[in-house]
Amino acid sequence: MNQLKELRKKNGYTQLELADKIGIAKTTIASYEQGHRSIPVTTAIKLSKVLNAHWTIFFEDEVRETYDKKEA
Repeated sequence: MNQLKELRKKNGYTQLELADKIGIAKTTIASYEQGHRSIPVTTAIKLSKVLNAHWTIFFEDEVRETYDKKEA
């Protein structure tokens, strides 16, 4: 299970509820969860605020390490 789906379920949101909260289509959330689309940084930031997670969690380890180093 990918991070987005796991966090969405943990926070008790359906795909539609989460999509409505951040202003995108439900099908876009489904595409992110299925790995058909990459999450843009701006969307990752919106998701992180709603799901109470750091925005880099939605990216590969290499990307997270790069941004974590810059923020330290």
